[in-house]
Amino acid sequence: MSLKEGTRVLVTAGASGIGLATAKLFKDNGALVQICDVSESHLETALREIPGLYGSQVDVADLAQVDKLFDDVRKNLGGLDVLVNNAGVAGPTLAVEEIAPEDWNRTMAVNITGQFLCARRAVPLLKESGGGSIINLSSVAGRFGYPLRTPYAASKWAVVGFTKSLAMELGPHKIRVNAIQPGLVSNQRAQGVIRDKAQALNVSDEEMEQVYLNQISLREFVTEADIAQMMFFLASEAGRNISGQAISVCGNTEYLA
Repeated sequence: MSLKEGTRVLVTAGASGIGLATAKLFKDNGALVQICDVSESHLETALREIPGLYGSQVDVADLAQVDKLFDDVRKNLGGLDVLVNNAGVAGPTLAVEEIAPEDWNRTMAVNITGQFLCARRAVPLLKESGGGSIINLSSVAGRFGYPLRTPYAASKWAVVGFTKSLAMELGPHKIRVNAIQPGLVSNQRAQGVIRDKAQALNVSDEEMEQVYLNQISLREFVTEADIAQMMFFLASEAGRNISGQAISVCGNTEYLA
């Protein structure tokens, strides 16, 4: 897997978790990398720990902030070859009648509208580059129903529809568009998901973790590095004929409950 020389990459929510692992992998392989993140403290830490990254504090659900981000991309990178639409939120873990409309709206705003806002600004730059890659983060929740997580699941199904439609629209411009559907990732955020689901079902965190493991054929959670490596593959020359796909990296998650 190799990148063309001088590949320019934007990773949203790139200051921690999957995003940071992805940004680091691209940078370690010679790419120019811009990250953005809603967290100022995470952004400052990432830029301090990985010299050479460019960074902007951005809420991807905010149109004006996304427009400013792409001004930064143009200034810092001089163009764009790869957009990694990684930003997302877990949303509430509640029965549908208990979900506040503002929590539903916020989940949709970040998880799918944010991808649209970034893609609409990225596409002209990718066309200028003669092609490139957009990688959208979905989830195995975009393959299954997910009780008590309806906003999250609905947004991640939407990502797949957005991805497949964009792949058809942008293919003639040599822009590949794919989605990655991670299973539960072994990180701090996933522990929060397990904790919230355990609380909603009135079971212990340990019992809930075992329920999730039992849903996975390989009986283990994926890692941030697993997801980053798939993103790198899709953006590399090795992935030059892969587009319009929703690719699960999940140890074969069989169902969600």
